[in-house]
Amino acid sequence: MLSARDLAKIYGEHVVFDGLCVDVAPGQRLGLVGENGVGKSTLLRLLAGVEDADAGTVVRPADTAFLHQEPPYPGSTTLGAVVEDALAEVRAIERELAERSAALDARPEEEAALSAYGAALDQAETREVWDADRRAAHVLAGLGLADRDPERTLDTLSGGERARLSLAALLVRRPKALVLDEPTNHLDDAAVAFLQDHLRATTGVLVLASHDRVFLDEVCTQILDLDPSREGRTFYGGAYSYYLREKRVERLRWEQQYRDEQDELVHLRQSVHDTARKVGQFRPMKDGNRMDYGGMGNAVQKQIARRVRNARQRLDTLERDQVAHPPRPLSFAAGLTGIPPEGAAVRVRDVEVPGRLVVPELDLPGSGRLLVTGPNGSGKSTLLHVLARTLRPVHGTVRWRRGVEVALLEQDVGFKRPEATPSGLFAAMTRTMDDPPDLAGLGLVARADLDRPVGALSVGQRRRVALALLVARAPQVLLLDEPTNHIALTLAEELEEALRSAPGSVVVATHDRWLRRGWDGPWLRLEQGRVVEPAA
Repeated sequence: MLSARDLAKIYGEHVVFDGLCVDVAPGQRLGLVGENGVGKSTLLRLLAGVEDADAGTVVRPADTAFLHQEPPYPGSTTLGAVVEDALAEVRAIERELAERSAALDARPEEEAALSAYGAALDQAETREVWDADRRAAHVLAGLGLADRDPERTLDTLSGGERARLSLAALLVRRPKALVLDEPTNHLDDAAVAFLQDHLRATTGVLVLASHDRVFLDEVCTQILDLDPSREGRTFYGGAYSYYLREKRVERLRWEQQYRDEQDELVHLRQSVHDTARKVGQFRPMKDGNRMDYGGMGNAVQKQIARRVRNARQRLDTLERDQVAHPPRPLSFAAGLTGIPPEGAAVRVRDVEVPGRLVVPELDLPGSGRLLVTGPNGSGKSTLLHVLARTLRPVHGTVRWRRGVEVALLEQDVGFKRPEATPSGLFAAMTRTMDDPPDLAGLGLVARADLDRPVGALSVGQRRRVALALLVARAPQVLLLDEPTNHIALTLAEELEEALRSAPGSVVVATHDRWLRRGWDGPWLRLEQGRVVEPAA
């Protein structure tokens, strides 16, 4: 069991979380979701023991492993040595079994030798030591490392290869508890599919965070949402699809409860204010009966006082226990593109960027959708730069309809002045517009971040600022390179909905399997810079 109680973590004046409790039993696979900066990576490090909490306790299996993006070995370490280190426990069990076997051969009549051999044999069978080398080879092949020379040192591998080797070492080791932060980074579709199958078969504890929504849906048996809700952080007993459905329902219930309580507060405050002023006790006497009038007045007065007291008690209780206002989620409050031109917005003919891209023909309609897919290095980003007029092809032609504005969101967003703020950049960009949009109203930049230096923002926050600057221009053609990278899952859902309703042309290059799974428009697949599946 991996169990945390009343965890608290504070960085400076920022309280990441306080009083957080988590329980994960063997066989359960918990996925963490939430807005960027909500504390997913921090919680993973605390659960794995990589970092200490400021308060609270964590009880974890002795054999708990955390995925490091870089192997925790010197650069001179060979790939084979990393795998052998992952098999160290298995090798130790093999050695002990051999020693116990030799002792039994020497003293077959000794009860203690037989008992020790039996215990070693049971342990070897439990850990499946005779299948260890095959399992290791299977993992290396599944993560695309089978053809790497075992004598290659870590400093000769690429960053992606080293990250995959770190993951492979954990899977080969088979710890009792596995804590993974973005395990699908640097994996192609085949490797992700292998990892999904492998993790679904695990019998130990698994806790992970990932931006790959298909991966969360395929692997996780429960979801912990670290974003605020009516009752704090919420567990959902199902995969990502179940979480999405229940999250929407919960949000509607929260909003309705908040409206109902605010209406009741207004009513109670008015009731407390007005009830005592009712004049029932001052109605005229009938037949001059002062005694009856006085008795009735006292009864009315007591009734009014009781109603005032009850209303005040209910008001005090509700003011103390009322649900918080549901935080306004970041969501796209404006269209992604402007009014499209008639006919084709861009025409591509016989374009070639030597060594990077060859596209014989491509027409992008004024209101078209195009999804560009392919492995890393296949030419996706190159194609977007050609369409964005930021890269001139050596051969061929690219023609844009007159007056068409094209905007590109690149994978790596940079700002020349890191001290600039989102509001300052937005004001400078829109100063010539007759009716510029409101930056906060676009739903991409939180109000708390409007006047922070862009250099102090996270990668995801900077990408949202860049997208807001593009959207404000209302381009007729919007080119998005891996748009769901580094943004929260809920915002990724909003982006996909906006893509479906954008009036102009949108070209999306992505590895995002969830986005691809829900795409209902044409595709263009590239491999080694060439079109292998034309748009249809």
